[in-house]
Order: sequence, then C-alpha cells, then structure tokens
Amino acid sequence: MAQTDAPQGVPAAETPRPVTVKVTLTTSQGAIVVEVEKERAPITAANFLRYVDQKRLDGVTFYRVINQGGDFGLVQGGVSNDPKRVLKAIAHEPTSKTGLSHVDGAISMARGAPGSASGDFFITVGRIESFDAHPENPGDNLGYAVFGRVVEGMDVIRKILIEPTSPTAGAAAGMQGQMLVTPVKILTARRAN
Repeated sequence: MAQTDAPQGVPAAETPRPVTVKVTLTTSQGAIVVEVEKERAPITAANFLRYVDQKRLDGVTFYRVINQGGDFGLVQGGVSNDPKRVLKAIAHEPTSKTGLSHVDGAISMARGAPGSASGDFFITVGRIESFDAHPENPGDNLGYAVFGRVVEGMDVIRKILIEPTSPTAGAAAGMQGQMLVTPVKILTARRAN
C-alpha cells in the first residue's frame, strides 16, 4: 500500500507568506505601522504606496471617526479631495477577490461608487464584516477594498477614535457628527525598513 502522507517527524511544506510592505504613518499622536498587501491586493496596495512614495500623505490628517461605542468603529484619513494631492481613481478590488476582510486593524480605501477610491483610507476598530463584499446581496454589494492591516499602533487608532467630534461639521457630506474637532496630523508616511 502506497504511503501518501509525509513521513512522521517531517514537517509539511508551509504555504509561502503573501508579499507585504510595511509603512509607518508618523502622526501627532504616535506611530502607526501598517502591513500593505502587495500580492493579495495589488491594485489598491500600489495606489497607497504611490501616495506614500510621492509624499502626498505628508501633512494630511485623520479627520473623521465613526465611534460605535466601546471598541468598535473606524478612523478615516487621507488627502480629503485636495486637488494638489489626489491621483487618478483606481479600479475596485473587492474582498471577495482578495480574500482579505475588515478585521480589527484592517486598512481599507474610502470610496463613493466602486472605482472612485483615490487617496482616502480608513482603519477599522473591531471586526466590521458588513464592509466586506457580499455579492449575494442586491445593489452596491462590493464593499470596501482592504489592502492591509495595522501591525503596530492600534493604541494610537483607539485614541483617535474617542477624540471629540463636531456636532455640525460634515453635514453637507452626510457625515455630521463624525468630523474631528481637531484632526490628527499625519506628519510623514514612509516605507519601513
């Protein structure tokens, strides 16, 4: 009888780890290190890294929070439609394609319609599966494009999540009560060595 399993004591071959790049966002409240998924989310990762490499995120802010109470919500930052910083929008990479998910610390692209994401992103606090693609549902069911995860600095994100918000700012954009009174500056965004 032929033996199909690996001999006892011989480790099974490990699945290679997907290619990632670390980026450090140095903020006025501390450093956040994100691991960008170059292999599993190539379009979205390349877009984010283009903003980093061209220093377009230097001096922008985390400007919006959705605090659902406790340890749950999101923190959003980026170029905020600044015409001097915005690059061309990218094709949408749904989570159903990448295999990534909106787990605690996921970094994902902010967007309106699919294919409109450019230089704004958000970081989730807690697992938010409703932000993943759900192709079985009607309407815009493509969710948001996760392209990495925070590997250091979630304490900074959690501090930002509980910062005071304005009760009136953001009304025109449907974000009333979500805009930070004092946005948190991203001093620099650099690839980590």
